[in-house]
Amino acid sequence: MPLPTGGPGSKWPPAQLDDITAKHAEWDAWYVGEVGGLERLYQRQTVGALNRPSQFRGGVTGALARFWWGRPVPNTGQGPYEDKFHVPIASDLCQASADILFAQPPSLVHGEKRIQSELDRAVEEGLVKQLATSGEIGAALGDVYLRVTWDVSISDRSFITAVHADAAIPEFRWGRLVAVTFWRQLRDADGQVLRHLERHELDGNGIGVIYHGLYQGTTDYLGTLVPLTEHPSTEGLPVNADGFISTESKGLAVVHWPNKTPQRRWRQHEVGAHLGRSDLDGVEGAMDKLDMVYSSWMRDIRLAKGRLIVPAFMLENNGPGLGASFDTEQDVYTPVNAPPREDGASQITPQQFDIRTADHLATCQEIIEIILRSSGYSKQLFGEEDGVAMTATEVSSKDRRSTLTRNRKIREVQPALVQLLTKKLAVDAAIFHTGVSPDAPVVEFPEAGQATSEQLAQTTNYLFQAQAASVKTRVAMMHPDWDEKQIAAESALVLEEFSVAVPDPTGFEPAGPGAGDQGDEGVDQS
Repeated sequence: MPLPTGGPGSKWPPAQLDDITAKHAEWDAWYVGEVGGLERLYQRQTVGALNRPSQFRGGVTGALARFWWGRPVPNTGQGPYEDKFHVPIASDLCQASADILFAQPPSLVHGEKRIQSELDRAVEEGLVKQLATSGEIGAALGDVYLRVTWDVSISDRSFITAVHADAAIPEFRWGRLVAVTFWRQLRDADGQVLRHLERHELDGNGIGVIYHGLYQGTTDYLGTLVPLTEHPSTEGLPVNADGFISTESKGLAVVHWPNKTPQRRWRQHEVGAHLGRSDLDGVEGAMDKLDMVYSSWMRDIRLAKGRLIVPAFMLENNGPGLGASFDTEQDVYTPVNAPPREDGASQITPQQFDIRTADHLATCQEIIEIILRSSGYSKQLFGEEDGVAMTATEVSSKDRRSTLTRNRKIREVQPALVQLLTKKLAVDAAIFHTGVSPDAPVVEFPEAGQATSEQLAQTTNYLFQAQAASVKTRVAMMHPDWDEKQIAAESALVLEEFSVAVPDPTGFEPAGPGAGDQGDEGVDQS
């Protein structure tokens, strides 16, 4: 079906996605981590109000309002955010998700040289960077969509762009993406909103087509269709008379990349059941309590500032009728209406509250471990150590939770990348006439927790001491990404540098790179 017809009653986003849209907004607020954004999300009203009926309701509305971030801010005279402290653990989780997937980027391999050349060019033009960025967004929102895009005015090849889950209306059949509508807001002025819709679907022959439409509506409604020429970003789109652009190749020009599955929250929802699960799903309450505890800690620090309680006559007088004044950071803080004592005793009372550091720290650490465990990560991923020296095997064992999560995510992104790159090759062949057949490449992710250079050096040293491996074997272990030519050249340099490849004193055999193939003793002189 083509783009929606619009009209005054066309709610946008569609009403059947209200629960999903609201949850995307919540995860986005935690990911962005702006204090004001969290306040607005959970309070739903002006910061500083003292009471709200929503806090006494049941259901989702009441639950959200009862979040610590949703509580009314008391009028303490200190400002709305004086003690409110936000811990950006949500953004840390999402960044870690992208790092464990793409810190060591996947390899794109194909046996045909021309196809391999096209894949290498895609990597050189920023494919891995786009994947890493998309991986972080997908971890926050649960899904991301990667599409094949082309613009003949800037490149002679197609390139990969991403669309975030909160700007996509997907359609699934048997769990597979069959169509999706992307949207973006171009203008919002005086209650009038201009939106651009981009719909990907298949025609009757299975060819991917892309519809474009521009709509003039309001904040909550799509409105009516207007010409693409109404906005500079859409006026140059090369749509045909039917309003679409053909990919001239089989299949959609977009793939759906779920962060991880299954989707627990919307198992029975016609659309939500096929979406991915956010790393933040289910830990919103724990993150809220973590901010509450940290903020309590900050309050302790503020209240524990050293103060002196003194009579008012000791403060600085501003003149007749103007009272006395003081600096909140000065040592003398609280005035007391008390006359001077006749006995001359001191009327200055020191005040110093304790800071409950150990209590707050222990609570925060426990909440953080709950968040990490629920999100599928081990604390070692974030540099959290127990202070005890561990072997590489012990470290790998403790980090197993993160490794399992990484493997789960690879199972989602790997087939999506194969489909996406195959479509890219097809579009390049059809639109840019590259002459390269759209054959599926192999996408390989490196093993998690690969040994460090120090660990490899220890292993090769043990092999040397046991005389259990040749120089060539040890060089290959130290440099697993080298080819045979590089390994042979380095082996020869090692033998030469350590004077192992010595000339044959009999003069019958010249020394060479193979002199140490039987060990580090050089050519057998017997």
